[in-house]
Amino acid sequence: PPQGPHKLRESKKMARGPRKHLKRVAAPRAWMLDKLTGLYAPRPSQGPHKLRECLPLCLLLRNRLKYALTYQEVKYIVMQRLVKVDGKVRTDHCFPLGFSDVVTLDKTGEHFRMLYDTKGRYVPHKISAEEASYKLCRVKRVALGPKGIPFATTHDARTIRFVHPEVKANDTLRVDISTGKVIDFVKFSVGNKAMITGGNNVGRVGTIIHREPHPGSHEIIHIQDARGNKFATRLTNVMVIGEGEKAWISIPKGNGIKLNVVEDRTARLQKNSS
Repeated sequence: PPQGPHKLRESKKMARGPRKHLKRVAAPRAWMLDKLTGLYAPRPSQGPHKLRECLPLCLLLRNRLKYALTYQEVKYIVMQRLVKVDGKVRTDHCFPLGFSDVVTLDKTGEHFRMLYDTKGRYVPHKISAEEASYKLCRVKRVALGPKGIPFATTHDARTIRFVHPEVKANDTLRVDISTGKVIDFVKFSVGNKAMITGGNNVGRVGTIIHREPHPGSHEIIHIQDARGNKFATRLTNVMVIGEGEKAWISIPKGNGIKLNVVEDRTARLQKNSS
């Protein structure tokens, strides 16, 4: 055992480098991993999305789409270069998939957009090839780079140069996946359609009806869904997905409307009985 103060300091040194493992019980609940199947969960690689706001590629292929039965089969699939994320082949089986990412499987001719359901879980929403040609990116900040060139950074870690002068933080860009260029943009303003990407209302879709500024604190956004239900959340949790009432992307089953406890129970009973 270490003796003396200098030896004690040595034994308390932190590990070198990033963590490489993730215990199953520490994984995000939205991944829906059971406790008893194993001790560990696939830890997402460092990438464009945060660990607790993403879904590893292997969980999509094995647990959601059921194209693989085991972790090893997922590796066989990705190493054949059969999976594209945002138009780029990804061979990393733990690549982090995040909100609005487009996953393409050329062998099956399928395209999926990663969106949330109203319970905060990632849904691989099936889309057409036409819709899979673009994605929506939320602008995190706009700044001037070297030689005064304006650029915007987005929620999926893109840096887009020479953005339109009217584009500001919190706006949404429609980006062509093949070229990486901006096709169109929509302002973060009252009257536009938005989807909630964080907090208790995650996955809900509605129209922005009011912005409540709080200087020095979190700005609060008030939203009304298609049923007329009103709710409020922080500005950072809201992403505009369309201009006016028309959304630029198709929305998963349920249309982003959160059911209450009774409605949810009735829907599940009907599904189980059929």
